[in-house]
Amino acid sequence: MSKDKKSKKFSGFDGLVFSTNPDVSLDKEEYQDEENLKPSQQDLRVQLDKKQRAGKAVTLVTGFIGSEVDLKELGKQLKSKCGVGGSVKDGEILIQGDFRIKVLEILLKEGYKVKKVGG
Repeated sequence: MSKDKKSKKFSGFDGLVFSTNPDVSLDKEEYQDEENLKPSQQDLRVQLDKKQRAGKAVTLVTGFIGSEVDLKELGKQLKSKCGVGGSVKDGEILIQGDFRIKVLEILLKEGYKVKKVGG
């Protein structure tokens, strides 16, 4: 397991794994990311990216604030509506190919505030 995955897994506990203090609680529910914004409050950016991808173009959606589960669900929805593959990692959605306009339209229909970045 990479170091980044370990730090994300226990990041909600601030590195605490075990404590002899009876007042310390390790309930995951207390540490869950409670900041799930409504689509109308999200400020997403859609851009074309070719860097470090051997010249292949991908549509990149950034700026999502919320849980990882919600981000993955949005990524799955975008990939299926565009009919292509992609991935969700590091808080970003990558859609294979240049689908900026289609992704922008889909997100606007869903009620997100979206801006197209770049040319």
